[in-house]
Amino acid sequence: MVNNIKIGITGLPGSGKTATLQRVIDTLTKDEELRIGGIIEEKITDGRRETGAKVRDIQTGKEVVFATPDFESKIKDGNLGVDLAAFESVAIEAIRTACETCDIIVIDEVGKAEVESEAFVNVVKEALDFDKPMIITLHKKSRNPLLQDIRRRDDVRILEATPTNRNLLPIKIHSLMNGELI
Repeated sequence: MVNNIKIGITGLPGSGKTATLQRVIDTLTKDEELRIGGIIEEKITDGRRETGAKVRDIQTGKEVVFATPDFESKIKDGNLGVDLAAFESVAIEAIRTACETCDIIVIDEVGKAEVESEAFVNVVKEALDFDKPMIITLHKKSRNPLLQDIRRRDDVRILEATPTNRNLLPIKIHSLMNGELI
């Protein structure tokens, strides 16, 4: 890894942002001895529909369900109620630890529900100021100030995941992280 590029992956829901991110992580950990930390969000389904969401610390594997239809909350992600305290219980420490101890910081996802957490917004801002490579997935259409600030940053390269490019995008991101001009 030769540069401290920050890459934002954006796209519509279901476009493959997290799958792209996971493929990049898998490639980087196979090719190089890099410590990668931060968070991954995973959808929970019953085979037909989304029934929840969980957040996982990449380094420790600690995870927590933070969104289900059963959670009573003012904050909704579709039909799911969002428990911000549960989300923060894993996400905040995972991102802080990644900033301090890892070679690459990963944040999946800066979305509509997640930015309702002031602590999350603050830790994302802190992570963006670290001089380390970062891969971050972003909600495509949100007008949240944090998302707008990330999109405007000169040091963040935004790439869109689509059904057409989602198989090639991980290769492109890996190349960019290795300093190849694309």
